[in-house]
Amino acid sequence: MPIPRREERRSDARFFVAAEDAGRLELDAPQLVERALGVQWYDVIGNDADVAALALCRLRRSRAGVRGGPEHGDAAVREVLAAVSPDALAWITSRAISYLDENGFPEAVERYIELDLVAGSESADADPERDESP
Repeated sequence: MPIPRREERRSDARFFVAAEDAGRLELDAPQLVERALGVQWYDVIGNDADVAALALCRLRRSRAGVRGGPEHGDAAVREVLAAVSPDALAWITSRAISYLDENGFPEAVERYIELDLVAGSESADADPERDESP
């Protein structure tokens, strides 16, 4: 699906389809994410977790195309995720992290980031804004 650039008109048929897709995906995606809860993704490609992740990706692209920027697609995905149960949110998030990890994300960014987990946890302890009360 094409994402229009600033100079492109968004009224032609390609972008009308994107608007229809985004509307349908916004309605369907929360149920797809809920349905993915508990589904393992390592054994079968195309399982319910994959379907939910694909729907969220397509929603992101559709909304970005309709509104002219990736931040609009990101916002649409956040709206869907805000509407699902905490357990389903945790499950689909772990799916996304698994995918990132297995497809080289850590290696792609680690040279740009100094990550010291011990220092990170110490700074969290020193942060007065952080509330860790039960």
